[in-house]
Amino acid sequence: MNCGLTVAEREVLQAKLKELPETMPPRAVWQRIRRQAEAEGLIRRVPEGLRWAVGAAIAATVVLAVLRLPSAPAPGSLAEGELPTVPAYSPDEDGYLQSINALMVQSQLLERDLRRLHYQPQVMRASTTATIDDLQSRIAAIDHHLNRTDVRMTRQEQEAYWRERVRLMDSLVRLRYAQAQRVSF
Repeated sequence: MNCGLTVAEREVLQAKLKELPETMPPRAVWQRIRRQAEAEGLIRRVPEGLRWAVGAAIAATVVLAVLRLPSAPAPGSLAEGELPTVPAYSPDEDGYLQSINALMVQSQLLERDLRRLHYQPQVMRASTTATIDDLQSRIAAIDHHLNRTDVRMTRQEQEAYWRERVRLMDSLVRLRYAQAQRVSF
């Protein structure tokens, strides 16, 4: 950017600006800036009632999220080196079907949540884009493998694929939610 200053003049200007004390402008200045931005359509004035409704909705969401968190397993309930699974693993036929069905439902709920996060930022970090692409590619590969009719999978393999799909979908939803939250504030 060419501002008509020489390098030396620019360095002197930067040094002088750094010497200025950090002070907050008077409240009237911020109010004037807000009014100007509203007049130009850059921001919209939010009615006070809507602010309270949004605050109450956020509080209710936090309470529901906390209530949905799984509780930690009781000490000694897991064998050494064993990790808890959601839903709990049970090798019998009925438990297998219940487990697969629960994983399918959980996967559908995560997909619904992902669709509700309709916000797509126009500018993203390259690392975030790469992570989202990687998660989506891995989910697509699992979907492809689960839908193949020419491959016979054991129950354990099928359940492992569904568990991995749910884990990846959960990661994707959390990443996209965090991304949407970062921009909304």
